[in-house]
Amino acid sequence: MGTRRIQVGCEFVHLAEVETPVVFHVQPVESADVAVKLHRWRSRPPIAIREYADMYGNPGVRGVLPAGRSSFRYSAVAAVPDATEEADGQAPECAPDTLPDDTLIYTLPSRYCLSDVLGDEAWSRFGGLPPGYGRVQAICDHVHSHLTFQYGSTTALSTAADVNVAGCGVCRDFSHLAISFCRALNIPARYVFGYLPDLDVPPDPAPMDFAAWMEVWLGDRWWTFDPRNNTRRKGRIVIGRGRDALDVAMATTFGGPLLESLTVQAEEATGSCSTCMPSGHP
Repeated sequence: MGTRRIQVGCEFVHLAEVETPVVFHVQPVESADVAVKLHRWRSRPPIAIREYADMYGNPGVRGVLPAGRSSFRYSAVAAVPDATEEADGQAPECAPDTLPDDTLIYTLPSRYCLSDVLGDEAWSRFGGLPPGYGRVQAICDHVHSHLTFQYGSTTALSTAADVNVAGCGVCRDFSHLAISFCRALNIPARYVFGYLPDLDVPPDPAPMDFAAWMEVWLGDRWWTFDPRNNTRRKGRIVIGRGRDALDVAMATTFGGPLLESLTVQAEEATGSCSTCMPSGHP
């Protein structure tokens, strides 16, 4: 299998009244399939950062935003397989008492994934379907058709139950709803956040943004599902995994600075593949 190089990066511009501690989750997770190199952190004015790993093992950095306007940039190059993620229509669901211990947390309700609130609907819609990979795909099909993608339609307080009623949301809301339905059926499902370039698909005319999808435990491993795009894709680069978006927020500030702008880059690298982000784009 060949590989392709993806230039990833982002820039946050904040305006803070006072010095404000911050945590950024923007660095890709390295794995057997994804190699990341040429990491570069830049800030203006200079911000001292220190690396850390959260309770899920996701890499992050901590720092303090200065009073006034500041910019924080990250860039890297990731080598990814030139293939869509794997799928197995025969992958079975596992009975709760046979699930690995570390998957059990992903069967429970969480801040945004209200599987208890949505339990009756989950069982009425999907309980009669044959268990396994096909049932999870049916959940994704339903969420994909039920929700309309619309920027600004939800807030930081919107739960999967809210989105289910409203019928619209952004990619994280699609994932939250599908995760909630899976968990209601005792299928472990976790939230995934990362970069998703337009590799071998029609380019999205909207500005590049971070992406969210989910992983579901079937058989003896996690499988990737994407209720927002509802198709297998190339080039997914994971930043973090957790119960929902609360666990892997791209930026967590311990105060109330204004986020003036956010730009994201995830595109195939060409030429010398410099890690310097073009002016006006991370």
